[in-house]
Amino acid sequence: MSTTSSSSPSSSAFVVICLLHSVIALSSGALMMFRMKEIYVFTHGIETATKLLGSTPHDQLLIRTSDSFSGLLLFAIGFLLFMVSFVKDKEFHSFFAKGCTVLYVLMAIWRFWFERWVEDLAWDWLRQTVGDILLALSWDLCRNIIDYSRKNKAIACLYNF
Repeated sequence: MSTTSSSSPSSSAFVVICLLHSVIALSSGALMMFRMKEIYVFTHGIETATKLLGSTPHDQLLIRTSDSFSGLLLFAIGFLLFMVSFVKDKEFHSFFAKGCTVLYVLMAIWRFWFERWVEDLAWDWLRQTVGDILLALSWDLCRNIIDYSRKNKAIACLYNF
């Protein structure tokens, strides 16, 4: 396993992307755990938010519990991204960036195939799908920077040989 200092452009790009995604996941997770009603109203409007929050007290409790656990999972993912941002192994950087790219592409496919058919969310699926694709592209750009840096280092080693 090759390790490098964090001052190289590829390592810096990885750290920036990880920290950016970490802040987004941490803040989104915290908001999902504690302020989901306000998030629903802000993103979907009052009428749709009322439908999404459930009609009976039992439904509301289930939905709040589900949102809280989803927020906790997102918060844990943000914390994991924060920890991963300090790993110095470039091969791991490339592997992790590929995995994140695949994850966001799968989320975009999920939104395209399933979420657009949910009546109350149908108007929002395109915006969220574009967001997923942009997040996937940010990880793909990070991976390309890492791979380009690694190839240039290999070429420099050949010239010195």
